[in-house]
Amino acid sequence: MRRALILLVALLVLGGGAAAYAVWARPSPAAVVTTSMDLSKKGQLLVRDTASGVVRGSRTRCERFSAAAGTGVCLVTEPGTPVPKTYALVLDRTMKETRRIRIAGIPSRARVSASGRMISWTVFVTGDSYNKGGFSTWTGILDNQSGYAVTNMEEIQLFKDGKRYHAADVNYWGVTFAADDNRFYATVSTGGKTYLVQGDYGKWEARVLRENAECPSLAPDGTRLVFKKRMPGGAWRLHGLDLATMKETPLAETANIDDQAAWLDANTVMYAKGPDVWAVPADGTGAPRLVTRGASSPTALS
Repeated sequence: MRRALILLVALLVLGGGAAAYAVWARPSPAAVVTTSMDLSKKGQLLVRDTASGVVRGSRTRCERFSAAAGTGVCLVTEPGTPVPKTYALVLDRTMKETRRIRIAGIPSRARVSASGRMISWTVFVTGDSYNKGGFSTWTGILDNQSGYAVTNMEEIQLFKDGKRYHAADVNYWGVTFAADDNRFYATVSTGGKTYLVQGDYGKWEARVLRENAECPSLAPDGTRLVFKKRMPGGAWRLHGLDLATMKETPLAETANIDDQAAWLDANTVMYAKGPDVWAVPADGTGAPRLVTRGASSPTALS
């Protein structure tokens, strides 16, 4: 029973849980369902279809899915003894599996860089002795060009307050990549706090930028981030961050959002709110608008 409760808490913390996907044409003004799958075709919006359990236009079932530039990643859990087996499947533009990486835990996040080269995923794992809650996150990064994969990035060199930082309770999640496929941003948790970090893949190091910033999502132009911030009452609220000035701006969505937002276009982010996908301007203006019902975890192919 205790293990089941731990896993349930983990799912609630980072919005876990299995779900499936569907592909919709970008809604303008209403979503139009597509009938074929081509991950290299621009202008599509991929969303989780909670009813069908598959990526629409394919026969592929994914618990988490992301795609860009003709490359996809599909996190799946298969029955196993004594525990289920979890994999990150790398997919080509037709959804054909090209590589299978064994990972451990409950699928939580998945991202593909704009070029399709860099792939990341986050899963929940249990049993880390240092963690009083009994679970932690493992985040992996795959360079799909070289084939090199790190299934748990906990050992990346971390710098905090200008000094090399060491702690047994370091956890990462929610990676987002820059256009150069080298710079990335992520969340790190340690000492009971969360931080936004900027990473350098080539140097294999990350440095803390600020406290209380989770699940970042980098804008297509690489100048801004949107992240969720823990508010005094405990809810998460979406904020924007100008990376040049480090100025923080709350977005017009005032609801509790436990999701890693994605960019619908250069000026708009989208996210799961309740059972539906919503969007809001990334500069703090405007108002939230409904994108499509019965879906979550959107990814735009642009």
